[in-house]
Amino acid sequence: MRLGVHQCQRLLRQLGFRLRKPRPAIVQANPELQRLYKKLQALVREQTVDLWATDEVQFQQHGSRCRMWVPPESKDPVLLHAPTRKSVGYFGAVRLRDGRFVFRPERDRFNAVTFLGFLRDLRRVSMRCGRRVVVITDNARYHHSRLHKLWREQQAPGFVLDFLPPYSPELNPIERVWKLTRRLCIHNRYFAKLEEVIMAVEAQFDTWTKRNEVLRRLCAII
Repeated sequence: MRLGVHQCQRLLRQLGFRLRKPRPAIVQANPELQRLYKKLQALVREQTVDLWATDEVQFQQHGSRCRMWVPPESKDPVLLHAPTRKSVGYFGAVRLRDGRFVFRPERDRFNAVTFLGFLRDLRRVSMRCGRRVVVITDNARYHHSRLHKLWREQQAPGFVLDFLPPYSPELNPIERVWKLTRRLCIHNRYFAKLEEVIMAVEAQFDTWTKRNEVLRRLCAII
């Protein structure tokens, strides 16, 4: 037996169903995230503190595709796709006060040893201003490793890590840097070799290694 739309509606009404549009309700804010966000805002305003955000990223050789505007007289675009899983990794950190960016290529893997190497580089660069340095980062296991726990304790309170709550990448401003980098360097491009990806990405990174308004505005915590 088949029923038409109107027959289904009549049957549902006879069964007591009502046709209603859901009422909107504002999602309750997470108190813990609100407290953390206020804490970060206070750190940004603190004149004796430099707040940095750090994270790791991987860029794939096969790039990424995204929508684009195509003239009506043109055919749909076709993008060559390299059949490979090769990628290049980077540690990165951005200073929220002025957008200065620090990066380090990682040709091997992200682990406690390589993370400590990047922290040493970041400390050497960030401590030149004479301010207390607070570095916000996520809760990857190697960020908490005992391998560099003693080293981190020795650098405190002048240089400290501030861990974000689990599963809250939206609170780390450097995630916006990775998204912008992909849009500027990786989207809708074909890379025949992994070295071409490295050249494109690092050329963009080099433009941000000094104070710049692009990352300052992009990573601002308002």
